[in-house]
Amino acid sequence: MDKIWDCVVVGGGAAGLSAALVLGRARRHTLVVDAGAQSNLAAHGIGGLLGFDGVAPSELYAKGRRELAAYPTVEVRAGEVLVPTVGEDTFTLELADGSVVHTRRVLLAMGMRYEAPDLPGLAALWGDSVFHCPFCHGWEARDKPLAVLANGDRGVHMATMLQGWSDDVVLLTNGPAEVTADARARLTAAGVRLDERAVAEVASENGEMTGVVFADGTTLARGGLLVATTLHQRSALAAKLGVEFAAPGPITAEAIRVDGAWRTSVPGVFAAGDLSVPMPQVAAAIASGSAAAAAVVGSFLEEG
Repeated sequence: MDKIWDCVVVGGGAAGLSAALVLGRARRHTLVVDAGAQSNLAAHGIGGLLGFDGVAPSELYAKGRRELAAYPTVEVRAGEVLVPTVGEDTFTLELADGSVVHTRRVLLAMGMRYEAPDLPGLAALWGDSVFHCPFCHGWEARDKPLAVLANGDRGVHMATMLQGWSDDVVLLTNGPAEVTADARARLTAAGVRLDERAVAEVASENGEMTGVVFADGTTLARGGLLVATTLHQRSALAAKLGVEFAAPGPITAEAIRVDGAWRTSVPGVFAAGDLSVPMPQVAAAIASGSAAAAAVVGSFLEEG
């Protein structure tokens, strides 16, 4: 058999690189397989990450890779894991280029795919004036006239929260509002306007959002848009490994279920980052990657 890695980390984003750093410092033979195209690469910068506040995600990942180069037991390889085979003591992973690797542990850190409303003009502004997380992007949108595109309890929660960054917030339900009378009263008390018209387009000029265009042809001037998104698996790898998924929630539709040691339901398979943390943030992903890697090292000690 070819070389057997101690751990293959699938994903080279915040969680995956953090995990690889801990594994490398523990002198574990670690392969990082990175398909690239991390979900936050479109963002203007990382908001709220100590030491990297406002730094472009690509710069964080490049620095992480440079740090990993100092550890001889760690290798980073571009690629995608397509076909996993669960053996008695090892896993066999077939990559998209046809190569095959063998490993004693698998740490899933592929991140998630953000599914946003399919509206003309939205994608071009994603990660800047159109965003999914006020903690990540609210500071840059502060004091601008803002809108929230969501419905139901989640929309009410998002709109009232966004008031911490602006006193001019409109909740766009893109159709009949699915909110209770009490929720409407909360919005009114908070000074949030409710608009139930169908949204047709996000307007912009020179890369900056200028407003929301409704189906009736009118435009609401806005400088930023907080959008309700759902997170989905970026590939079928987790399902092919047979791991259990948590019940769908308002934010994450396909989160991997892990225990307190970041172990999935499949022995030897761990998960970290947006795949398994309740709040999709870079800081949380880094922390979970570090903790999951320590748990991987601990699992070897348990074998004696």
